[in-house]
Amino acid sequence: MIKFCSLSRPWLLVWSVLLLGLNFAATRTFAQSTSAPGAQTGALPSAPEPAQAAGQSGASDQAPGAGNISGTVLDSNHGVVENANVRLDGPGGSRTVLSGGDGQFQFPNLPPGTYKLTVSAEGMRSYTSSGIQLQPGEFHIAPAITLAVSGVVSSVTVSGDKEELAEQQVRIAEDQRVAGIIPNFYSAYDWNAPPMMAKQKFKLSFRSLIDPVSIVTVAGIAGAEQYKGLFPGYGSGISGYGKRFGAAYTNRFAGDMLSRAAFPAIFHQDPRYFYKGKGSISSRALYAMSRAVVTRTDDGQLRPNYSEVLGDFSAGAISNLYYPQADRGVSLVMLNGATGVGANAVSNLIREFLLKGPTSHVPKGADGQP
Repeated sequence: MIKFCSLSRPWLLVWSVLLLGLNFAATRTFAQSTSAPGAQTGALPSAPEPAQAAGQSGASDQAPGAGNISGTVLDSNHGVVENANVRLDGPGGSRTVLSGGDGQFQFPNLPPGTYKLTVSAEGMRSYTSSGIQLQPGEFHIAPAITLAVSGVVSSVTVSGDKEELAEQQVRIAEDQRVAGIIPNFYSAYDWNAPPMMAKQKFKLSFRSLIDPVSIVTVAGIAGAEQYKGLFPGYGSGISGYGKRFGAAYTNRFAGDMLSRAAFPAIFHQDPRYFYKGKGSISSRALYAMSRAVVTRTDDGQLRPNYSEVLGDFSAGAISNLYYPQADRGVSLVMLNGATGVGANAVSNLIREFLLKGPTSHVPKGADGQP
């Protein structure tokens, strides 16, 4: 018996160590299973909600039937324009956003209707699109909008709408007034200004004729003629003044409509005076006076100013219909025609040297000849 006990002691020690190790491992496994994150009794962990992509709105943000207008703003070198001011006008008013770092912009949640985009950026010429017809639920991507550096004409526009560009020129002209009062409609300070179409030439001419300042000017001319006793066949007093005023206004109306609208439309010539603004005084003076007999065509070429010369002399011929009998004849035609051409040369000198400074709303960066 003593011999058996002495042989079994080492095995007893080994079994004790093994039992202690198994007990320690079971205890640690149980502790980890009860303390592990997300461990629950009798229930599986909930699946995480899918994350929404950054910068995108969920489907619930888009109203049923609403559309979307987006696009990209580029410069004339096809580089993106960041922080361009993009305004959308349409149903419900105006909305404005800035283009992003990739030049892109977006207007979501739009009701169906007709919209216009106006895009501007510092140091660049602004752009206005033609009407965009947005259908219910439509995602409209506008063609790339290219902004030219101020004072440089870009050959790329989104709409390519000549009518819209021509209307823009009329609006620019109508805003130009000396001291904010006297019309300066026919001075073009942007050397590369787009041409006006025939419709806009007539529109601007008529607008200048009904301007109160133009009517007051004609009234002053009639008063001076009466004071000097010109055209005595009209008589004196209120009746004589009325006839002189009517004749002077008809001269003005016929001369402007023919030389600034009808003939420019026929010969495709631009009725505006394009400000030079650079060079010596003598070169600028010669340029200004020559514009009475030389002008720019709608495609930018120089041609004899048929519009001005024919318009003034045609108006002189028409004046034979309403001037006193004693004053009619070829001499009246030549007098009124030559007076019109000469007055145009003088007014061009004034436009070149005196009017730009005090004229309001001259387009930014428009400084005449590049």
